[in-house]
Amino acid sequence: MLFTKRLQEKLIEALKAIGPIVCLVLLISLTIAPLPSGILLAFLLGSAMLVAGEMFFSLGAELAMGPMGERMGSGITKTRKLPIILGMGFLLGFLITIAEPDLKVLAEQVQSIPNAVLILSVAGGIGVFLVVAFLRMLFKVPLNITLLVLYTGLLLLAVFAPGNFTAVAFDAGGVTTGPMTVPFIMAFGVGISSIRSDKSAADDSLGLVALCSVGPIITVLLLGILYHPQDVNYEWEAVTNISESVSMGRLFAGGLPVYIREIARSLIPTVLLFGILQFVMIRMNRTGLKKIGVGLVYTFIGLVLFLTGANVGFMPAGLYLGQILAQMPYHWIIIPIGIVIGYFIVKAEPAVYVLMRQVESITDGAVSGRSLKTGLCVGVAGAVGLAMIRVVSGLSLLWIIIPGYLISLTLSFFVPRIFTAIAFDAGGVASGPMTATFLLPLAIGSCISFGGNVVTDAFGVIALVAMTPLITIQLLGLLYKLKSSKKPQQHPEPLLPSYDDYDDFAIIEL
Repeated sequence: MLFTKRLQEKLIEALKAIGPIVCLVLLISLTIAPLPSGILLAFLLGSAMLVAGEMFFSLGAELAMGPMGERMGSGITKTRKLPIILGMGFLLGFLITIAEPDLKVLAEQVQSIPNAVLILSVAGGIGVFLVVAFLRMLFKVPLNITLLVLYTGLLLLAVFAPGNFTAVAFDAGGVTTGPMTVPFIMAFGVGISSIRSDKSAADDSLGLVALCSVGPIITVLLLGILYHPQDVNYEWEAVTNISESVSMGRLFAGGLPVYIREIARSLIPTVLLFGILQFVMIRMNRTGLKKIGVGLVYTFIGLVLFLTGANVGFMPAGLYLGQILAQMPYHWIIIPIGIVIGYFIVKAEPAVYVLMRQVESITDGAVSGRSLKTGLCVGVAGAVGLAMIRVVSGLSLLWIIIPGYLISLTLSFFVPRIFTAIAFDAGGVASGPMTATFLLPLAIGSCISFGGNVVTDAFGVIALVAMTPLITIQLLGLLYKLKSSKKPQQHPEPLLPSYDDYDDFAIIEL
């Protein structure tokens, strides 16, 4: 009964998240940009799968991924041995990333570098930067200083990387922090910080996704410099318009086994590692293990349904919609339509609600999930608008990315530190599967109609979606700080993270 009630609650959440974008696409297709009947039917069927998938995934993440990550993090940290903590952190980051479905899509886009080399390098980058995140916590380095150093190096690399490789590299940072990686990394961070007694301990669980997002960008840029790729192509396999139900059913039935295998490969290494640690050090009771088992089943079903619906149903709709809008006499309309789509589509990202719950829990409600979601919606709306301007004008991604990161890093020195951690985590969370399967095809379809270069002009939308929330959410933090300073007596400022001494880590064995 409890699980049934929770599923009903998650169903309502999923309908509220996905309903607006479905209504918007229907409105556009029935008025100014008609979609072929088969593409529209696939979109509607995919929408139903997205709702069901998000419902199961959201509950599964609460029951399984969160508790598993926290128990593994706290269990490893209790060993008090730094090599074990860092080694396990690298292993977990590597194993979770190597099986991310979206990472394989990225590898296929870069034909000049072997797929295995790219996948292993990106997974290694996430593992290394998860270790960097732990070291930052241990040696009490402020997050904004860490980000300033890393992004300075990253932007310098971008200047020297091949020009036709930059957009793909920056997209890698958003693609690889997907629905499988984000909930587990965030929960693992909570577990790592749980053994500390200082008041800012839990707050350090934020910022892990931010640092992990840097790893793939740096590794892909380095690969570009080392391999000197001259042929960074992308061949889009458009889905034919299907007008009868049996063929439509076969289309979705053909996609299900693919994502069943992909999600199984994602979950099995993590489950096996949890099983080993459960036997060696965690030792959860039977009731807790049963709940995790049910949660894993929900997570598996949810991700399979979500990714099948997104890739089979949403991807062709985004591609065709972009092509039709760009062919209209007033093709500039793609910019305001992109802004509106961007505002609503981020609500459908599965990991957004995981971040919202953790932020509300850590800040004791001082930062509400509603304000965070609003900041994300505004940021992603701006990102898609900028992406469509790039498609129309051919503007280089670096002309937007470099000023954007400079602004966000500057803001990090003026806002409460919790907002910097939330903002940079939110950038990785917002650029999930909905961005890769709808917004990117929308940009690609438009770029094809304009006759532009898909790799240099359409790619980069994921990078922009990951960047703009850094600014909007930190501006929210700046507004919060200004309001708090005006009425300190009547409305005392809630406890926000202060980087106190990490005395609990002093006894870790080096």
